[in-house]
Amino acid sequence: MTAQQILDEIEPLGTEGYRRVMRNHGVTGPLFGVKVGDLKKYEKAIKKNHNLALELYDTGIYDAMYLAGLIADETKMSKDHLRDWLTKAQDAVLAEFAVAWVASEGPHGWDLAMEWIDADDEKSQIVGWGTLSSVLSVKKDSELDIPALRGLLKRVSETIHDRPDRVRYKMNGFVIALGCFVAELKDEALLAAESIGRVKVDMGKTACEVPFAPDYIRKVESMGRIGKKRKSARC
Repeated sequence: MTAQQILDEIEPLGTEGYRRVMRNHGVTGPLFGVKVGDLKKYEKAIKKNHNLALELYDTGIYDAMYLAGLIADETKMSKDHLRDWLTKAQDAVLAEFAVAWVASEGPHGWDLAMEWIDADDEKSQIVGWGTLSSVLSVKKDSELDIPALRGLLKRVSETIHDRPDRVRYKMNGFVIALGCFVAELKDEALLAAESIGRVKVDMGKTACEVPFAPDYIRKVESMGRIGKKRKSARC
């Protein structure tokens, strides 16, 4: 199946209602408005296909680029591939999904996340913190740099309320991920979350809310799921 064949098949699946929803969430580029559930049917059929993922991403159409993120082979994605994907993402919405998910599952997630959180532009910072959260969700604790994570938690605690909205949202997500996925750091993340308090973010024309990190971590703890990793960062 070629990228053009996929475009021809998925374009009619788009709806004005879903296009409106995605615009409200911040999607700015070309958009068919295909629901994720429909795209995941293609993911199931295609599985992982590196070249097709690159071709789909290069179409510049949000739906195809999102699908590219679902079928990308993380083991074949170089740092330059991932940097190129970040550059080509028209908005942070796509980047924080497709780019962060694929980066986190591959061998370059940590290095690129650390590069991106220190970048000058907001989109890179958003993706950097999102990548870190996803790394925590899928990598074994033995593969993580615990002292570095403590340093990042301190950085978030000291700077989160001064950051732009979407960066602030992702930093809050990092605290939650640290508390939920890294058992050794759960108590430290919880203390930091209490100190940070409620994080205020303008969510625009959406019904989305900012999770209160202490409550979220405690809820996961009550379910006995602290430290339980995910099979995949992608969804």
